[in-house]
Amino acid sequence: MSSKIETVSVIGLPVAAVDYCTAVDWILARAEEGGRAHAVEAANTHVAALARTDREFGATMEEFDLICPDGMPLVWVLNSKLPDGAKLNDRVYGPTLMLEVIKRSEGDSRFRHFLLGGADSTLQKLECQLREWFPGFQHAGSYSPPFGDWPVGETQRIVAKIRESGANLIWVGLGCPKQEHWIARNKKSLPPGVYFGIGAAFAFHAGEVKQSPRLVQKMGLEWAYRLAMEPRRLMKRYLTYNSLFVFHLFRDIARGPQPAKSSPPHSNP
Repeated sequence: MSSKIETVSVIGLPVAAVDYCTAVDWILARAEEGGRAHAVEAANTHVAALARTDREFGATMEEFDLICPDGMPLVWVLNSKLPDGAKLNDRVYGPTLMLEVIKRSEGDSRFRHFLLGGADSTLQKLECQLREWFPGFQHAGSYSPPFGDWPVGETQRIVAKIRESGANLIWVGLGCPKQEHWIARNKKSLPPGVYFGIGAAFAFHAGEVKQSPRLVQKMGLEWAYRLAMEPRRLMKRYLTYNSLFVFHLFRDIARGPQPAKSSPPHSNP
């Protein structure tokens, strides 16, 4: 497939106009070709607003090669700027993208998966669940790094584990923004493959956190469902970054529409 994917600026974040099929095609092509590390993000309003308001995180997102529209508000903005024939019918939800990639690569020896992040207990449940859903799941390895600040040499140990495993699809569940910063800062030294900032997908698929109903997701209200489930942890994030997203969106609208552009995601060769 062509490496060129149409991108649209969503409050300054270059979001790819992709569906699951197109995203998985791109991901597997990059994983198979090797050569270097590629970074993929499933971006929601939190990611977009953080990239707009935090200079360090904005620079981190510039290192990502494919930024998919995880949140429905991002899909709505994309569709407002795309021609009718190119409009998206759904978002590319990070946890579902993970399952779609595993499904398409199931039983194919060219693709091997590495799970990085979460507690040992979470990883054990996740591995069991993925093997149950996908008997041909090519599991190369898993690693639960220390919580909090890492000891000296931890990144080098992780890189060595990934390299030794032969994995070329690496799922990084360290939480946002830690996972994105880690991928971006180490991208040049990471073994070839596709690295995903996958957020809460590990906890979802391990059965530790309940996902919102499909209808709630389609309405763009997953944030409200998750807020109701985890108010203490998520209250500040959602109130702050949803508000910032809306603020910058309307400010950009007032400045005038920015046309979509056809170009490779960030750093495609």
